[in-house]
This record gives sequence, C-alpha cells and structure tokens, in this order.
Amino acid sequence: MSESNDTIARIKSDYMKQYDAQLRREKRRRKRLFRRIMASVLFVTLVLGSLTLYHFKQRSVQAEIKTEYNELEKEMAKLEKEEKNLTEEISLLKNDEYVLDLARTNYFLSQEDELIFLTEDVE
Repeated sequence: MSESNDTIARIKSDYMKQYDAQLRREKRRRKRLFRRIMASVLFVTLVLGSLTLYHFKQRSVQAEIKTEYNELEKEMAKLEKEEKNLTEEISLLKNDEYVLDLARTNYFLSQEDELIFLTEDVE
C-alpha cells in the first residue's frame, strides 16, 4: 500500500484521447470566457469612469455659468436703474424751467433784476 500514484500508467485508448481533448477544449473555453469577462469589466469600468468625469466637468461648467448669470443679473439691474434715472433726467431736460434753474445753479446765470453773490463755503 505504500505505492504512490506516480507509478500508475495511463491507458492509451481512444476514449482517453477524446477525454483529454475534451479537457483541453474546456480549459481553453474557460480561459476565453475569463478573458471576455475581464474585457467586458474593463470596458464598463472605462465607460463609467469617463461618464463620471464628464458629469463632474459639466457640474463645474454649470456652476461657473450660474455664477456668471448671477453677476450679469446684478449688472442688468444696475443698468436698468441707471436707464430709469437717465430717462427721468431726459424728461426733466425737456422742461424749460428745469433747464433754466440748472443753468442758474451750475453756471451762475441770473434772471433779470437778480444779483448773484459768490460766497465761500466753510466746512
């Protein structure tokens, strides 16, 4: 009973040849299957990675656009206020009395029988 399995000879028959060929085919099939699965996993990983990267880039672009949009909204509100002031000033400049009053104030013009005294303002 102390004999080892190394001394056992294989039977060389057609059945054993077919069995060995079947084992080799099965081994190659498993190897190809493993390679296909690994290639599929690698492909899916690359696709998911690129989609994730694209998503985060789009989020940063969206944040920049939102910031720029808010700044432009503030600028637009400021310009609308300035436009309102300018339209009011235009409507006032169409009034002759306002223009005369403005000329008297800024350019020291006077009406008839009116004296203008220049004084220095002390602060």
